[in-house]
Amino acid sequence: MTVTKESVVERLKTVNGPDFTGNIVDLGMVSEIFIADSKVFFSITVPAARAQELEPLRAAAERAVKAIPGVASAVVALTAEKKGGGMEAPVPPRPAAPRPAAPQPAPQRPAPQAPASHSHGRRGVPGIDAIIAVASGKGGVGKSTTAVNVALGLAANGLKVGVLDADIYGPSMPRLLNIHGRPQTVDGKILKPMQNYGLKVMSMGFLVDEETPMIWRGPMVMSALTQMLREVEWGPLDVLVVDMPPGTGDAQLTMAQQVPLAGAVIVSTPQDLALIDARKGLNMFKKVDVPLLGIVENMSYFLAPDTGKRYDIFGHGGARREAERLGVTFLGEVPLEMGIRESSDAGAPVVASKPEGAEAKIYRDIALKVWDRVQEERGAAEAAVPSIVFE
Repeated sequence: MTVTKESVVERLKTVNGPDFTGNIVDLGMVSEIFIADSKVFFSITVPAARAQELEPLRAAAERAVKAIPGVASAVVALTAEKKGGGMEAPVPPRPAAPRPAAPQPAPQRPAPQAPASHSHGRRGVPGIDAIIAVASGKGGVGKSTTAVNVALGLAANGLKVGVLDADIYGPSMPRLLNIHGRPQTVDGKILKPMQNYGLKVMSMGFLVDEETPMIWRGPMVMSALTQMLREVEWGPLDVLVVDMPPGTGDAQLTMAQQVPLAGAVIVSTPQDLALIDARKGLNMFKKVDVPLLGIVENMSYFLAPDTGKRYDIFGHGGARREAERLGVTFLGEVPLEMGIRESSDAGAPVVASKPEGAEAKIYRDIALKVWDRVQEERGAAEAAVPSIVFE
């Protein structure tokens, strides 16, 4: 059965808007609807301040569309209009008025921002020249797909590259790179990385079954990450790309503090709500003195394969504007392209399987900019080191 925009609109009219004031269609909350291969894409505009509260509304709209006969799946995002794009510096809180009460113990204050010299205490990994983190403020923005294609882009530009899948709870590299089996060991202690497409790879997905839930607390996660980083025979590598877990929790912060990262790449989708989460990742790396290599806008736009018409399903240009506002390099726009998703699911990322394609070129260009930024940061760090002159 063919799915039409009209049938989707009619079904969405059954979804109540905020506070039951009407339906989301008549309230003008639904973006332009795009349908491809029985998959429905659209976004819902909500007040930024109520985004978390209105997540059930998004879920209700998704369920309603999925129930339409002939719909295979639905991709629904919340977006918002907010001055500054949601990544501007937060307004400082007003100081609380003094209260006449009994003396209380002083509250613990967060640790101050790490000074530049703090990075000198991070222990390097033998055989690895540079380590790059690919991170996101939230899941579902295509971080792992971006990480693996950027890694392949770096390799295509002539570098020796490895990938560490640091997403313990949702390892993606075994599927993305079509690698199966268990890693071998050297003398029963050091693991040999798995390999495909010229990349050396290590992932928790090689050590446990795909459907095994990782019900681990912070210390166990950090122990596993340390082993996969420091107890693997990476060999001589120009760069190790680390696919970080989404968010800004204990695992991400500890990784950023303990590993000598050459820099971090932030992946975000265009809508304001995703950029709000991306800001958290940016701020985390700033606080631990990790250079920001730039921002990638994923799912930036969609080109209909039959007509070539462009659709900005999740908005467009938000990441570029925020990069300009923050003085961070904008690395590029990756389209919402069926081929990228299909090749990733098949374990044949586009940079490897379709190296001459337009999407592969986008990733190679991003990889080139990332490596240029690594060299810039190295040059700046070396220039900042005072020299001693004997006369």
